[in-house]
Amino acid sequence: MRARPPTRQFVVKLHSRCDLACDYCYVYEMADRRWRAQPAVMSESTAHDLVSRVAEHVRAHDLDQVDIVLHGGEPLLAGHARIESLLRAATDRVPARVAFTVQTNGMRLDERFLGLFAEWGVRVGVSLDGTKAGHDRHRTRRDGRGSHDAVTAALGTLTGPDFRHLFAGLLCVVDLAVDPLATYRELLRFDPPVVDFLLPHGSWSAPPPGRHPGDPAAPYADWLIPVFDQWYGESPPRTVVRQFAEVITLWLGGTSGVEGLGEQASPPLVVATDGAIELSDIVAAVQPDAVDTGLNVATDPFDAVVLPTPRLASECLACPVVAACGGGHPAHRYRAGEGFENPSVYCQDLFRLTSHVRARLAHDLAALT
Repeated sequence: MRARPPTRQFVVKLHSRCDLACDYCYVYEMADRRWRAQPAVMSESTAHDLVSRVAEHVRAHDLDQVDIVLHGGEPLLAGHARIESLLRAATDRVPARVAFTVQTNGMRLDERFLGLFAEWGVRVGVSLDGTKAGHDRHRTRRDGRGSHDAVTAALGTLTGPDFRHLFAGLLCVVDLAVDPLATYRELLRFDPPVVDFLLPHGSWSAPPPGRHPGDPAAPYADWLIPVFDQWYGESPPRTVVRQFAEVITLWLGGTSGVEGLGEQASPPLVVATDGAIELSDIVAAVQPDAVDTGLNVATDPFDAVVLPTPRLASECLACPVVAACGGGHPAHRYRAGEGFENPSVYCQDLFRLTSHVRARLAHDLAALT
């Protein structure tokens, strides 16, 4: 274990349930069942303790800004009053600038919520899996109906003249069955400032769709590379594709700001609805107890958290692209009975994608000399 650097981002699980039934969800569809025992919504008392701990952490490290991300489940299920109470408390009591973001599925995002977020300066990220067919394949309501129409209607309001300044970006999970450029074009329709393409969560014990142990194919790289080439060639760029921008930064010697690409200098901490302080909840999708710290905001400061020392497989340490991929997300390295000291289940994809990005950079840098 190693001493934890100051935390600058706190992911707050304000509500632990969801009003969608996405079939790839790492919270509800994989190994983590802890949500069943957690309160559905964070209590006022726990929210008070959370804010006190953030303020304590800011003072201890003389931070000038921290990020609070409202998350879930679906955070909007907590309701207007509970959300406003937390925003007000954090703004009033944390002795630093607090940058708020909410990550929502968009189902309940209406003018009333957007008015609240405008009042408190909360930026809004929305999950949208591209085209209607691609989105509705996975992001369904509990009765099986798709959610694309409701989400795009909410995005229409968010991206209108009154609220566009709140728009943080779009989060899209890659689906190999859907055309990548059609997906990208659909996302661009909303002029997002940032796009995040996420690989569906999986491990060696439960591989993601299209990944088969021992198969040298790289279907996710084959999906992402045409999008990269389109994005990289746009002048001026129409958005920031965070994963691509981070790979470029890492190849140029920078540090990662994205979980699962390189080592983050200051990884976020998660606070569950019961106040438990946790490490990345994505890892809990494969091994729930790996994220437990045994700490709670009611009794413990954030400085009591220590991080596990990252350990890469020997193959990764000798790999020519490790500087850019960092071994991939820890959850994707997991194999039952062996733990996390393995290459990523996406190893071939990460190798091909990061190599492609490096080749494009090398070509363009050579042209400047």
